[in-house]
Amino acid sequence: MKKQIYFWIGFFLLLLIACNVGTSAPTQTPDLFATLSASTPLSVDPAVTGDPDQMATSVFLSTPIPSTVTAPTSSSTDQPKGKIVYTCQIFKIQASNQICIINVDGTGFRRLTTDDNKQHYYPSLSPDGKSVVYAAFREANIYEIYEMDLASGNVVQLTNRLGNLNSPEIAPDGKHIIFKTSSANTNKNVIWIMDRDGKNADKISRVEGWDPTWSPDGEYVLFASDMDGAIQLFRMRFTGKELHRVSSLPAIRGRSDWSPDGQFIVTYSGEAWAREVYIMGVDGLNARVVSPVGGNSQGASFSPDGQWITFTSYFDHYGEDNGCEIYIIRVDGSDLRRLTDNDYCDYQPRWGP
Repeated sequence: MKKQIYFWIGFFLLLLIACNVGTSAPTQTPDLFATLSASTPLSVDPAVTGDPDQMATSVFLSTPIPSTVTAPTSSSTDQPKGKIVYTCQIFKIQASNQICIINVDGTGFRRLTTDDNKQHYYPSLSPDGKSVVYAAFREANIYEIYEMDLASGNVVQLTNRLGNLNSPEIAPDGKHIIFKTSSANTNKNVIWIMDRDGKNADKISRVEGWDPTWSPDGEYVLFASDMDGAIQLFRMRFTGKELHRVSSLPAIRGRSDWSPDGQFIVTYSGEAWAREVYIMGVDGLNARVVSPVGGNSQGASFSPDGQWITFTSYFDHYGEDNGCEIYIIRVDGSDLRRLTDNDYCDYQPRWGP
């Protein structure tokens, strides 16, 4: 009998407590799901189409959500192949930058340009690896684009007083070259395209940007721009249509590259002396640091087989203005190797066959 009485007393006490829930001020507790949702906002489809001269950029929220593309992997047995062309600051001043080339095992170093009194920079190898295109100083506010045949050393000037040109890159089919141009009058950076021989040069659109690079299929151009505020990566068709904002990293700088299978992008981001190389899906999602932290790494480029990345860093001479060297690393962030070791700066590497 007593047990029944105790049971009913306990039951009514619980009922009374339940009825009073919410009558006092609630204690605020963290909501893990809400916190995660707030820190990982859903992205908005950034596609923009229409007249390229009238295109407006789209909203692309800052933190990426999971992508369907998994992180790239690298074989532990495959060894790097090909050549890397880069800017070599042999005379330790930018006004005399030269273009150099090296095999990916660190052998075969060769200085390609010969004018000690002219600045040369932003080199890239042709898709067949037989030539190099680069920009070089001509006169005040004028840089021209040149192509050098690696076998003969013959150099052809492709442009004529279009402005301050740099970062040329030959299309995968070898028919066109994209590059950046600006003028002293406007101080705007614009992506241009021309035939391989330099003819029919014209801007792709009025969209401002720099450091362009081709997609592997030759249909799109990836480039950096501050048109949407902070510097980010954008892509558009080489016709100027279908503008997309791709990245959402803080403090992106510029030169990037597209993996040969078209699935990934490498770029670099960060404040001065704290930059790192990032790899991400071609949609800009799942960005992660691939360079060992602390080297002030930048200017990355994929190997032709997509298994390796080359970049500039200061691992062995951190904090020294002339301390940047060329390194390579597997796409999974393992097996870091240094290719150059000089008392001057080596930078802007581009990998080719």
